[in-house]
Amino acid sequence: MNTIEKNILEIAETAIEKNNCVLIEPVFRGERGSKVVQFFIDGEKDVTADLCAEISREIGDRLEEMPDAPSFRLEISSPGIDRPLKFLLQYPKHIGRKFEVEYTENGEAKEFTGKLESIEEPDTLVFWVKKEEIKINFNKINKAKVLISFS
Repeated sequence: MNTIEKNILEIAETAIEKNNCVLIEPVFRGERGSKVVQFFIDGEKDVTADLCAEISREIGDRLEEMPDAPSFRLEISSPGIDRPLKFLLQYPKHIGRKFEVEYTENGEAKEFTGKLESIEEPDTLVFWVKKEEIKINFNKINKAKVLISFS
């Protein structure tokens, strides 16, 4: 990552945090003249189009103050349902939804599909799997993905 990209990232992180969200993934792609900068964000509440537009305006306003800012297309969006969750704060809004979870217990890799029932303080996730409750510390989860349900 070059210096300009680092500066853009710093500006974006400030605007994203100010709006009570977290940066899930920054993406810098494209060639000179057709550069695209994408920031995937999420938070405790759903990420709306209005929220993305607000953050985009804040980033854009700050970037206009940069004397050496290159021209590029800025995109702000949620990571989408197909990406694994990375932060504990992403889980509460998915209580009641089905997950595919990969985790490590006693050095052994395990996985299951189950419904997120609750979150116990400070960082224990409670899933219901085949009539059995499974409690997992967030730090033991390697990958957790919300499954799409049409029922």
